[in-house]
Amino acid sequence: MPPSGFDLNGRVALVTGSSKGLGRSMAMALGAAGAKVCLNYYNDDAKAEAALADFRAQGSEGIMVRASAIDADDVDRMVTECERELGPVDIVVVNATCDQPHLPIEEYDWDFYQSMLDFFIKSPFLIARRLLPHMKEQRWGRIVNIGSEVFQRGCGDFSAYVAAKGGQNGWTRSMATELAPFNVTVNMMSPGWIPVERHDNDPQEEKDGYRALIPMDRWGVPDDVCGTVVYLASEASAFVTGQNICINGGMTVG
Repeated sequence: MPPSGFDLNGRVALVTGSSKGLGRSMAMALGAAGAKVCLNYYNDDAKAEAALADFRAQGSEGIMVRASAIDADDVDRMVTECERELGPVDIVVVNATCDQPHLPIEEYDWDFYQSMLDFFIKSPFLIARRLLPHMKEQRWGRIVNIGSEVFQRGCGDFSAYVAAKGGQNGWTRSMATELAPFNVTVNMMSPGWIPVERHDNDPQEEKDGYRALIPMDRWGVPDDVCGTVVYLASEASAFVTGQNICINGGMTVG
């Protein structure tokens, strides 16, 4: 049982992109802390079914909804289904993403840049717009955006993703100020490179190079994000808003 300040019993959470990887771990953690959770996916029915089975096996209550986090109609349908099955959403973790190839700027086109903006600017906007009436009315809400250390590090050959994450960070800060009078906090978690399924085919030399730079001298694992997401979703963080917490073993110190 988590400490009382971290107890999420009576709360409903939505975690986009939560059938695998970091999203799955965060959904599991919120459920273990007592929240009812709407998990979400868009591709791979088998992984979604397995994630929901594991989530329920730990004794948590939740549903899985297939929906695009960048489509307004899908977002509305997903939230409506969550409200019907679990209740109004108090906590949202905006985590859904897409492929992020490393390319020099000459090899990107605007369509790819737009896809980054869709996931990291449009998606938080659509989700917040749909959820805020309830959060404002009850004067309590938690919006957690999943960022990336790449913004702080200014990683090269990655300009589309870095730019979009920078914009998401700015949106987080602006919304934190706008929503503070309603007791709705808006924060960002920025993990480092934590290998999950989508990194299986990444070049080993790139993995080795990054691993050698981590001050804590180990890889991060999905569970490393769990304590932070429960904290930001809970009453324990009631006076924390507009922050960007890096979870990367010290890669962005200084």
